[in-house]
Amino acid sequence: MNTSRRTFLKQSSFALAGVSLLSNRLFAAAAASNEITGIQLYSVRDDMKKDPSGTLKQLADMGYKYVEHANYVNGKFYGYAPVDFKKLLDDLGLKMYSGHTVMNKQDWDEAKNDFTDKWKQTVADAAIVGQQYVISPWLDESMRNNMSDFKRYMDVFNKCGELCKKSGMKFGYHNHNFEFSTKLDGVRLYDLILKNTDPDLVAQQLDMGNMYEAGGIAMDVVKQYPGRFELMHVKDEIKSKNPGEMGGGYESTVLGKGVIPVKEVIDYGRNKGGTTQFIIEQESYQDKTPLECAKEDLRIMKGWGY
Repeated sequence: MNTSRRTFLKQSSFALAGVSLLSNRLFAAAAASNEITGIQLYSVRDDMKKDPSGTLKQLADMGYKYVEHANYVNGKFYGYAPVDFKKLLDDLGLKMYSGHTVMNKQDWDEAKNDFTDKWKQTVADAAIVGQQYVISPWLDESMRNNMSDFKRYMDVFNKCGELCKKSGMKFGYHNHNFEFSTKLDGVRLYDLILKNTDPDLVAQQLDMGNMYEAGGIAMDVVKQYPGRFELMHVKDEIKSKNPGEMGGGYESTVLGKGVIPVKEVIDYGRNKGGTTQFIIEQESYQDKTPLECAKEDLRIMKGWGY
């Protein structure tokens, strides 16, 4: 019996839909297998300053498996040499796939057209402790005054991506608020950062809380740039009696208690945005201790399926 073209196309479309559905499920499964929920150690910065090993043990006992550092100073992580800090993490069953270290203007030697030995050592030490991402959480103010300087520095970002790639890692950038309040030639700085960095070399870590007081809406951003946010800082915000963390009258709070639709944003990132690393960060505590907040934030994330 002959099959009409219409029937053939209809049957083919069903077959293609099935393949597409299977592919989507396989992609989702692969993404889930690489997915982590961790904590930025700046959330417990005072505790880490007083007792790094004891604080990490408390976090591990809470159920954390992943941490992100915010303290690499003079070649050491929280006072530990890279090899020793890696052992401390391993002994506690912790992994540290990302960390914050500012790449300053002076880390690039214009005369040599190369990174300084100090920055190269920073990258090497990150590899020793097992990082997958070397994240700079700042953009030098001198590099955001005019378009030519800005674009030149974005080239340095891409070059740092190439440097990190040699050690099996990726360079990354983490936003604050000025990226959303500053414009160059009428274009928002954050848009310029994403348009002038190679996504294969430079990952973006979206901090959904920092941007809020400057008018940045996390959900709008992740929809505008699908697949660009491999990492997220999971953060909620409430109106503050003080100037707030970014100076705009807002401070971070326990997840789900503030004005950010946190679960919607991370769900979108997980399902459509290519996000696999969800890093909890809380910098203000509303009469609770940082460790109490860290425990509650993890409980909420687990309740959300993370």
